[in-house]
Amino acid sequence: MERKVLIVEGRQFRTESDYAQAKRDKELIDKIRGETDFGDREALERLRNDLRGGRYKFMTLLGRDFLDEVEELLKKSRADNPAAGTAGRRPDARHPGFPGQKKGMRAGSRNASLASGRQAPGQAGNSGGKKNRFGRQSSGRDTVVDERFVAEELRKREKRRKLTIFVCSLAAACCLGYFGIYSYYIYRTRSTYQKMSELKEKTAAAASQADTGPLYTLDGDPEDREVLDEYKNLLLQNKKLIGWVKIDDTNIDYPVMQTSDNEYYLDHNLNQEYDKNGTIFMDKDCDVLKPSTNYILYGHHMKSGQMFGQLDLYKKQSFYEEHPYIQFDTIYEKGTYQVMYVFRSRVYKETEIVFKYYQFIDANSEQEFDSNMAEMAEMSLYDTGVTAEYGDQLLTLSTCDYQETDGRFVVVAKKIAKE
Repeated sequence: MERKVLIVEGRQFRTESDYAQAKRDKELIDKIRGETDFGDREALERLRNDLRGGRYKFMTLLGRDFLDEVEELLKKSRADNPAAGTAGRRPDARHPGFPGQKKGMRAGSRNASLASGRQAPGQAGNSGGKKNRFGRQSSGRDTVVDERFVAEELRKREKRRKLTIFVCSLAAACCLGYFGIYSYYIYRTRSTYQKMSELKEKTAAAASQADTGPLYTLDGDPEDREVLDEYKNLLLQNKKLIGWVKIDDTNIDYPVMQTSDNEYYLDHNLNQEYDKNGTIFMDKDCDVLKPSTNYILYGHHMKSGQMFGQLDLYKKQSFYEEHPYIQFDTIYEKGTYQVMYVFRSRVYKETEIVFKYYQFIDANSEQEFDSNMAEMAEMSLYDTGVTAEYGDQLLTLSTCDYQETDGRFVVVAKKIAKE
């Protein structure tokens, strides 16, 4: 693509930023020309002193060109009228350096030829001083000062450019590093759970012959309940396994863990490795052997869709109607659960008197059970037509909801008999 030529007053600029600064300088120069009588020698001397003294701030070499132009006009004025001295001369609309200039016409409109590197008629051969490396005439001392200023500005710009490149490169490296680590966690998590799923589906002949020892609840009482064959191999790998949850047509197809610490599996996988995906886990106060009235399972809402990242598909009633059932097996028995309620909630302060779904684990009476059912029915996004009675086994799936601080998205289902 052809590069756009950026030219102001005969000078070419490389970048849009330099071009914009040059345009601002030109506007200032045009304003000064309009306010200054270029036929008045005293006015020219005052302008020359103001320019040298830094009264006007220029960002580009157009300022240097303008100073050279003013000095050239002063030299021409002295050459044409040496007797005038420094006392000045009567303002005249016609400047002697521009023969034939019409009355009322500003000399600055013709002087632009000087800024573009061309001499005005009648000025050829009138050097008055040596040319600088930009082809402009000026006193040697002022040229050195200006070139140093320009060089310093260029060094500053180059330093800023390099710093910008460094910061951008560092930010890009950090982003790539984060993306790499995040991608690794995703790959490792998927690979691990895929292997577990495959192992779960295999026959457990070897595991059934192995002595897994007595199983224990959290209070340490031994139980004689038999573990399902498909979970025996998995249980040998991780004693914290408590079950498996699955929802058709989603990524939710994971083992469920349980420990006495509800924080541990927020950032650890089932191999006890650090993993920001965490692991699906059951609330520490739930008991699959008694069993509890309500099994509560927690999982992160991952943007990748892993863990409970797709649980909020249930916010649409159409998805519920196509997927009304959730499969949840404990290591002791299989279970199919029918969705009843879908609602949004949040984690409340302990002092707040409000229904807290995450505290509903056991109902000590039918009245307490019905009260909790009424609270969830009131919060539900839509009516499924499914209800539960005291004595039914419930399943609650909970994940984060980012619509509010400490928000939660919750799906509640009840266990139904096998067909």
